[in-house]
Amino acid sequence: MKTVTIFIADDHSILRDGLKLILSAEPNFEIVGESGDGRETIDLVEKLKPEILILDISLPSMSGIEVTRHLRKYAPETGIIILSRHDNEEYVTQLLKFGIRGYILKDDAGDDMIRAIEEVIKGNIFLSPRIATSLVTNYMSVKKEKDADEKRTPFGILTSREREILKLIAEGNKSAEIGKTLRISAQTVKTHRANIMKKLDIHKTADLVHYAIKHGFVEI
Repeated sequence: MKTVTIFIADDHSILRDGLKLILSAEPNFEIVGESGDGRETIDLVEKLKPEILILDISLPSMSGIEVTRHLRKYAPETGIIILSRHDNEEYVTQLLKFGIRGYILKDDAGDDMIRAIEEVIKGNIFLSPRIATSLVTNYMSVKKEKDADEKRTPFGILTSREREILKLIAEGNKSAEIGKTLRISAQTVKTHRANIMKKLDIHKTADLVHYAIKHGFVEI
């Protein structure tokens, strides 16, 4: 397996030493540099072009977020793995948008770092399990709320046939005309119309037309 070049950026020398100890035990990992400052990290990474940058989110002179934004533009070949004490979802989401390849909590660094590097080298994204669980839980919660909202829209309340009939009603068609167009009886159209009004809590045709226009069923 080819050698993976790694740069470590963290303002705590003890943590850097600990990471170097862990990573140096891997025969295919090579530590090519380290820094405890944001601006210095940018200069050295652009010069050394490591395959992996382990980046603390809190650095002097420039934050890890600022360093990430800069390096995604000027050193896109370097895979950035954020190392942080923060499990804030907004941090993680924003940094993923900026192009990081991994996010590891410092408490989990000893267990997750080697695996994270291996996954990033393969082109994958690695998140500490606690972060991944939190993001998935939040995603499912948002999706559930979105699904509930959609059920309250015409597309959630009405069937496809009812939406079709609503559109034709709003365009000024009578029940017989709608029935002819859809190849169903006028009485069936009237039944659908009654169901539509009941579902939407609308009692006048004029209000039904207004509703259809408001929700984009017809153009005016």
